[in-house]
Amino acid sequence: MDLDTILRRLYKVGDNVLEKIKEIVEKPSKYLKDKVKKYEELTRSTPFGSLYEVGYKIKRGFEKVKDTISEYKRIIIDSAIAPLPYTPKVLISTGLFVKNTYRGLGGRAVGYLLIITGVAALGWFVLSGIHGLPSPNNEHVHYVGSPDGYQGFVPKSIINKDPMGDLILDNGTVIHNAMWHGKYSDTIIQNHDQIVKLNNQLKGEMQDFYVIKGQVPVEQVTINGQTYYVIDADKINPANIAGFYTYDKWVPNFVAAINTPGTYAAVLPGDSPVYKWTNTIGTVAYQTNVYGGYGAGPGGYVLVLPNKTIIPYGIPFSPAGSSITFNSPSQVYNPSS
Repeated sequence: MDLDTILRRLYKVGDNVLEKIKEIVEKPSKYLKDKVKKYEELTRSTPFGSLYEVGYKIKRGFEKVKDTISEYKRIIIDSAIAPLPYTPKVLISTGLFVKNTYRGLGGRAVGYLLIITGVAALGWFVLSGIHGLPSPNNEHVHYVGSPDGYQGFVPKSIINKDPMGDLILDNGTVIHNAMWHGKYSDTIIQNHDQIVKLNNQLKGEMQDFYVIKGQVPVEQVTINGQTYYVIDADKINPANIAGFYTYDKWVPNFVAAINTPGTYAAVLPGDSPVYKWTNTIGTVAYQTNVYGGYGAGPGGYVLVLPNKTIIPYGIPFSPAGSSITFNSPSQVYNPSS
């Protein structure tokens, strides 16, 4: 069999593969179009001309959907390829590029060969139980922070049902565009929403944040040119996660304080003079107590640094890490001590 025959057969196989892909993409709109056509014929035969008009408008609507699918077919294909394991994804993406760029018989044949090889590789990955090789770029997990340190996650917004904000490491480094994914995502969202509502209602400036004891598993990903750092919370021991809230500008100070040897946590008594202090410390201490009464979680706690500086804070009801001693203070703070 000569080379020309081999290329032509490969070309035919490739056409069949892409035709199947095209059929999968267009099948929903074709099905809807057939249903609308039958409905149109039915309404045409009735005396209710308005029904026919409605059917016609529905038909035009579905035709627009079909046109949109065709227009964005490339985006649909890219989205389908994106979650594939790394090796099959590279083969299929390269094959599509070669096929569309080099339109001669040889170029298209090479493109089809890469696509078919990628599909075969994907089948092998699935059958063998292997879920893909790590990308050489940015798709693998790193562990950030010190093993014996405390890291702080500060939610700012919600993206794809995951909280996103800053990750403050024990050495003071701040990682922006950090996204919390997995365990406690819903709890963090609920706590954050509660704090935001209370800030608006009580004219407060509190910020909720979450402390992780030890290293944090982070995966760097790029979406539409934007880099994100996804915290894989499912890999974190629940006992090493605890929630807090305090004055928003003090969150980095709080993380630095709990990483300072000699810092301890204490509770303010109900008649503590700290609540009457006219400075920011007194205001924040009072505010955390007020928030606790509105369901944000108990307030009236303080961190006491070795230099006797104190940072008032509150504790959302959950999550509460049993390995983090700062969320269950037992001793009472005495301002004169």
